[in-house]
Amino acid sequence: MPTFYNQATLSYNNTVTGSNIVQGELVEAISAAKTAVVDSYTNGSTVTYIISIVNSGAAPLTGLTLTDDLGAYAFGTDTLVPLTYVDTSVKYYADGVLQPSPAVTVTDGNLVISGINVPANGDTVVAYSVTANTFAPIEEAAQITNTVTISGDGLAQSVTADETISSSDEPILTISKALSPTSVTENGQLTYTFTIYNSGSAPAIATDNVTVTDNFDPILNPITVTYEGVTWTENVNYTYNPATGAFATVPGQITVPAATFTQDPETGAWSVAPGTVTLTVTGTV
Repeated sequence: MPTFYNQATLSYNNTVTGSNIVQGELVEAISAAKTAVVDSYTNGSTVTYIISIVNSGAAPLTGLTLTDDLGAYAFGTDTLVPLTYVDTSVKYYADGVLQPSPAVTVTDGNLVISGINVPANGDTVVAYSVTANTFAPIEEAAQITNTVTISGDGLAQSVTADETISSSDEPILTISKALSPTSVTENGQLTYTFTIYNSGSAPAIATDNVTVTDNFDPILNPITVTYEGVTWTENVNYTYNPATGAFATVPGQITVPAATFTQDPETGAWSVAPGTVTLTVTGTV
């Protein structure tokens, strides 16, 4: 808060004397807070921010501008912006009432929202969404801190608020299934290959209870199951019902290594090499 000083002067009979110096503090009319609805992110995920502005003054504040740096950070001699504004996502409420959409631009990597009003002794909430782009750091323990600055007439000085979100520290799994051969005669053999990908910065471990289930149609009997090239044992690593074709791995038997993250030394863009494991089921039709 700005501090100010003031002194009076008394003049009489060609004599001048000064009063004592008083000190005061200029209290800002507004306060602001910034909150992320979800405090973690992954590459390409969406994050929604809520900006809360409280006006403790007796006069309304009009025509304010909100400028968000979208998490910009230095990279060598360049500046990278890890968050991308989601078009038309801004919502603006004054004392809980939805207002007309404000003017929104993205200039020099900054999100600029103009024409925001805050009622006297009231509050305004501005919400908008961003996505984590290829410049968002995604290695383990990475973070993005972005700052919003509120400026405009009626403010003694700009007001800022920031929020920090962290890269997800959990496994992010997907699975694909392949068939070979794609055409098989009766009493012939076919193989299903399941590839499990982990795009997260943490490995999937036994206690995550990763499980693959399937219902083979046509039914396979008998079957052979391998995991990362090692033959599995029925009722120890997996279960199978040859009457129905129902197949399931035993929880905790599948683990998947974490992904590897690389930042391009020239562009600053991040890339992901998922951790993978392979499960195969071969059987007679």
